[in-house]
Amino acid sequence: MNDGWEGLESVTTDIRDSQQATEDLNKLCLRVLGSEDGEKLMKWLRSALLEQPVALPGSDPSYAFYREGQNSVARDLEARILKARKM
Repeated sequence: MNDGWEGLESVTTDIRDSQQATEDLNKLCLRVLGSEDGEKLMKWLRSALLEQPVALPGSDPSYAFYREGQNSVARDLEARILKARKM
């Protein structure tokens, strides 16, 4: 899509839309991952990703960036669930 400058007019500038989208996503994460099965999945993500070393001696340095990206996803999901529970 190449609308040039005209395409910028369709960009949402109302911060409330962005906040509502964030709240909706947080609630979705809680609904999906707050169940018994979801909690089992989050427990597995924590043990498989967050509780493992980011880099190992002798590993390629780029592997640490890859691993930190995985950790970031798991932390984001945990944070969204916590935020939704406080709403």
